[in-house]
Amino acid sequence: MSQATANQKSLWQRLWKQIDIQIMVWPGVILIFIFAYIPMYGVLTGFMDYNIFTGARIFENKWVGLKHFQDFFNAPQFGTIMRNTIMISLLKLIIGFPAPIILALMLNEVRHRIFKRVVQSITYLPYFMSWVIIGSIVMSLLSTENGSVNMLLKGIGAIDESINFLSMKEYFWGILVSANVWKDIGFNSIIFMAAIAGVNPSLYEAAEIDGASRFKQMYLITIPTIMPIIIIFMILAMGSLLNAGFEDILILAQNPSLRPVSDVIDTYVYRAGLQNQRYAYGVAVGLFRAVISVMLLTMANYLARKTGNSLW
Repeated sequence: MSQATANQKSLWQRLWKQIDIQIMVWPGVILIFIFAYIPMYGVLTGFMDYNIFTGARIFENKWVGLKHFQDFFNAPQFGTIMRNTIMISLLKLIIGFPAPIILALMLNEVRHRIFKRVVQSITYLPYFMSWVIIGSIVMSLLSTENGSVNMLLKGIGAIDESINFLSMKEYFWGILVSANVWKDIGFNSIIFMAAIAGVNPSLYEAAEIDGASRFKQMYLITIPTIMPIIIIFMILAMGSLLNAGFEDILILAQNPSLRPVSDVIDTYVYRAGLQNQRYAYGVAVGLFRAVISVMLLTMANYLARKTGNSLW
């Protein structure tokens, strides 16, 4: 029996021994292939003058090369869109990424079990609400008529007249990032709470014997122990750096005066690709964002590899 035949037989024998696992895995693999990989041939329309009436027969369309990409780079809105996308994404990363880590570290220090569970439940709740509900709550809080924020500012004498926060460009990024942090902070902290729960208790006991305070235990034991999880999530966050959001911006930026600070790649693709029926152009813009995201993800993984915590 040749070596190749022996290896092939060994492969089938190993697969047969794992038949229970294979039965669970393959339906998921097939569904991902059908619904995630097969439709990817649609990105080819970004290099064509796509006619919607050709349907799935996309190869009947005329190839135009990089024309749609050049149109996007030369569009008058290009600079504004890229600035808004990068700035909103960076603000979400700088403020939104450490927020659940800080919450998890603070909750880990709470010794009152009931209080801890109440805080966890309250912070988890917004994640399960849609952006329609979150947007309605934010609009209600910031309303010029009986809005809690305006009433509070008037009550402490900070302002005389109500401020229409959702029509003023200087406040939009702060409102958007704050709403995202409020919505996601509780749910995202679950991963870090789980990582903290895996820290060996003997490390804390040894630190207490050496006289380390709770803050020093957090700084010297908890944070270094969960650092691999933090780095992995940071790599994933870098991959979505150009994903500034869509639903949140679409709901909170309904006032046209906010367009100069709220228009990002996703909202531009929605407006140009779907509302104006420039499907191929929308695909090209979306593909541009995807390519940049892959490059950022690869670069972040390369840098993280130097710490020994890369994804691949």
